Amino acid sequence: MKAAALTRYLPIDDPQSLLDTELPRPVPGEYDLLVRVHAVSMNPVDTKIRSPKPRVEAQPKVLGYDAAGVVEAVGTAIVGFRPGDRVYYAGNVTRSGSNAEYQLVDAQLVGHAPQSIDLADAAALPLTALTAWELLFQRMPFDSERGGEGKSLLVIGGAGGVGSIAIQLARRAGFAVTATASRSETIHWCRGAQHMINHRQPLAAQLQASGIDQVDAVLNLADTDNYWDAVGQLLAPQGHVGLIVEPTGALEIGNLYKAKAIGIHWETMFARPHFKTADQAEQGHILERVAALIDAGELRSTRTETLSPITAANLREAHRRLESGSTIGKLVLAGW
Repeated sequence: MKAAALTRYLPIDDPQSLLDTELPRPVPGEYDLLVRVHAVSMNPVDTKIRSPKPRVEAQPKVLGYDAAGVVEAVGTAIVGFRPGDRVYYAGNVTRSGSNAEYQLVDAQLVGHAPQSIDLADAAALPLTALTAWELLFQRMPFDSERGGEGKSLLVIGGAGGVGSIAIQLARRAGFAVTATASRSETIHWCRGAQHMINHRQPLAAQLQASGIDQVDAVLNLADTDNYWDAVGQLLAPQGHVGLIVEPTGALEIGNLYKAKAIGIHWETMFARPHFKTADQAEQGHILERVAALIDAGELRSTRTETLSPITAANLREAHRRLESGSTIGKLVLAGW
């Protein structure tokens, strides 16, 4: 099968950083689905794993942790899926990724793809939808249906992949949402938020100009260190902050955070599959719910651009764009 893989960890401008290769087609284990991959999308985790480091892989390593495709074969213990089903998933960073024609994935982590959109649009959703859903509705104490009613939420980094879907989920749950963006195109992309402010300017004054003195919750999806003190000031007593970006230094979690009894919530959607938690199947359930909401017209895909076909050259270009920090929504690659 065709695949794009690495054996060395190099800067993305090096043509050897990702290479086209041929690999054996995998065979599903008892609980696996074998999926013929139709489309993949890019996430920061891809660039972080690929980033330069002094290590060489004995065998080609395939990245890619967002995909949509069609089930080719199922393991002997599988129920609920059959060959021909359209599916989408983020998978597991400890297994071979989706930048290949065929991929094995634990069926617990998979959802049936939305029927109302194509597989390229579906591929944009799994990792970010799981991240936003788990953070808002499972790490933080808010219900996915009406848990935001009467509450305010600030989303720092609203135009990114997670921010794009988090705004939609939060609005649907009833939150009054303020999002941050700094360019005209990113501001337009975050149009689902009721208020927009510029994350390059002091946040408190901008919120106060919109009539907001404090917020009940913050999703800091951009820079944990840089906004730490500002978030502590902005959060109401007994508020909650959700984080996905690892800090570069130590954080002071006392002071206002302690005085206000602020809840600090970390999220990585790979925690469940990586540590094989007893509730791994919850990810499949979330994806089924998201698909139903897409088909009901309550959520939309966050795909903004598509590169085709899926090749090492196009993946290098996608990595380069993601590392530039200027992408909006989700960049998808489709076809072989």
